[in-house]
Amino acid sequence: MEDIIVLNIKYKFGDTEEIIYPVILKDNKEMILVDCGYTGFLPVIEDAMKEKGLDCNQLTKICITHQDHDHMGSLADFKLKYPNIKIVASKIEAPYITGEKKNLRLEQAEAMQSTLSEEEKAFGEAFCEMLRAVKPVKVDILVQDGEIMDWCGGCEIVETPGHTPGHISLYIKNQKTMVTGDAAVLEDDRLVIANPQFTLDLDSANTSFVKLMKYDVETFICYHGGILKSFKNSSLL
Repeated sequence: MEDIIVLNIKYKFGDTEEIIYPVILKDNKEMILVDCGYTGFLPVIEDAMKEKGLDCNQLTKICITHQDHDHMGSLADFKLKYPNIKIVASKIEAPYITGEKKNLRLEQAEAMQSTLSEEEKAFGEAFCEMLRAVKPVKVDILVQDGEIMDWCGGCEIVETPGHTPGHISLYIKNQKTMVTGDAAVLEDDRLVIANPQFTLDLDSANTSFVKLMKYDVETFICYHGGILKSFKNSSLL
């Protein structure tokens, strides 16, 4: 049996309730978690999985779409508690996940500090500290564009750079489903690129967005925004 399960993780960011949507790819051999939330989110994700009748002890892999803290923040905690889990990421993104290279979001945030007003600097520094708190983790499996993983009957790795250089999305062909990561987000029932302020290469992000639209997709699952079904490519191009 092959199944795609979307977790609904609600949390407070200041006074605002936010939601992220990690994904579980499950078949007879594997159970893969795609992205794993902020630092400290391990118990939240464990509870969300239990609500779906799933057990983290069954996880075989965690696939990280990119280096941002809201996608890999709890990765070190997962690896510590469930050491048999293998970590999957793109060849380009892996050095930022392992700590071999400095996190690009942290570089961006630190560079912005000098442009902030005095009132904004405290928040900016707190944001930098949050990024610094993300622990590096070894990547076990390196993937690249076009590679087909034997997850859920065949899962294509789709390189979607722009938001970060090594960002990947996942296309599950037999279910015509695209897990976008942050290559596309869902806002007001429409797919758009993620916040340009946090997109490191806007031209590449736009190219990646168009690339996703060319796939035969009936369901998009966006980490930010959730699920878009009955998708029609022509309405977005």
